[in-house]
Amino acid sequence: MRPATEADLAGIIRDATSPLVVQGGGTRAIGQCDGTVLETGGLSGVELYEPGALTLVARAGTPLAEVEALLGKENQRLPFEVPDMRGLLGRTGQSTLGGVVAANASGPRRVQVGAARDSLIGVRFVDGRGAVIKNGGRVMKNVTGYDLVKLLAGSWGTLGVISEVSFKLLPLPEAGATLILPGLSDAQAVAAMSSALGSPFEVSGAAHWPGQGTFLRIEGFSASVAYRADRLRAHLAAYGLAEVEPGTDRWMAIRDVAPFHGRAGDVWRLSVKPSDAPELVVRMGAEAVLYDWGGGLIWALVAPGSDLRARLGVFSGHASRVRGDGPGAFQPEPVGVAALTAGLRAQFDPRQILNAGLMGA
Repeated sequence: MRPATEADLAGIIRDATSPLVVQGGGTRAIGQCDGTVLETGGLSGVELYEPGALTLVARAGTPLAEVEALLGKENQRLPFEVPDMRGLLGRTGQSTLGGVVAANASGPRRVQVGAARDSLIGVRFVDGRGAVIKNGGRVMKNVTGYDLVKLLAGSWGTLGVISEVSFKLLPLPEAGATLILPGLSDAQAVAAMSSALGSPFEVSGAAHWPGQGTFLRIEGFSASVAYRADRLRAHLAAYGLAEVEPGTDRWMAIRDVAPFHGRAGDVWRLSVKPSDAPELVVRMGAEAVLYDWGGGLIWALVAPGSDLRARLGVFSGHASRVRGDGPGAFQPEPVGVAALTAGLRAQFDPRQILNAGLMGA
């Protein structure tokens, strides 16, 4: 099913008598659930773009590539650097704005500007009853009751089917540079990234690619980038002599987890305290890892069928299976959180027809 309007979408959900599998472009979905596929790609088109106000409103099925091309003409961007998961997951198709929000898809720039949900200022969606709900607006403002704008981001379609999104935007940077520290151990790399992120030099990316180097990104006006790169290099002198590479091209590979493309095995994504990351990597026995967000995000490539949660035991954070077979792609929630989640689902999808069984639903 592929509705062309929000009214069609509401009618399909309202009349549904069996579970629905909500899908945007199908480029980043993880986990499995059964039901009739409901595609949102027919809900496409930019409804409002005001470059002067740094604001975009678009239907949920609008292709991400179309939006990025439109913003690029005005030297603007979505702030949170959306990852392209097609190479990692072996998918084709076009990522959609609704799918980006549903997954709260956020790249290396999260350390500076926050996640996708932090740039989302308004949302329209259809709940499990078929009711159309709007929250937020086209400018930043406080809301009362549920902050549904934040709640929908990262809910993976389990609370409602997004039909429209509103974003605040940022200008494209004039210039960028990447500092490269070679030869650091994982623990040294995390310490260096933490020091850089805690400095006043406005680092917009901090990643460690074992065997390749530790990478720190600076963006902005040309003169400012040159000054801050030089000062950051001196700031990190205890970790070795950093090479300053003009441009930021290599960050696309980090954003899209390119080191794992074309390699066999399961892929896990762990959100952890950066200081815990090196020890967890030792315990997981992975074939390869990639650290992002200053060590707060670990991508791990492991042998097929590996249960990384069982291998790690209890730790502070959560692990999701992004690629590979097996039950429970998402981290089981603590009892208290699970009760809150169940309450939200009972409120927004009382019939449990939207992505049933995903995320413990």
